[in-house]
Amino acid sequence: MSLDAKTVTRIARLARIGLQPGEVETLGKDMGSIIDWVEQLKEVDVTGVDPMIGTGLAKPRLREDRVTDGNCRDKVLSNAPEREGPFYTVPKVVE
Repeated sequence: MSLDAKTVTRIARLARIGLQPGEVETLGKDMGSIIDWVEQLKEVDVTGVDPMIGTGLAKPRLREDRVTDGNCRDKVLSNAPEREGPFYTVPKVVE
């Protein structure tokens, strides 16, 4: 399928792609070959082939929703420039 310059320019504008005048023809050929390839896919017989994944087939992997502190307080606080007990010390911002 060949795309004319007007169609290529419109698609580029919709995609917010800036094109130089010399790029329109090259991009049109590239887009045309992509469309031709997709058209070839329509010719493949897929009757009897189950989808590999879909909304009804995919099962979410669930885990127990637990709140933890990560059990690594000392590692986290070791990065603090200043600390007081188990807390970060930060400069006062509100007077």
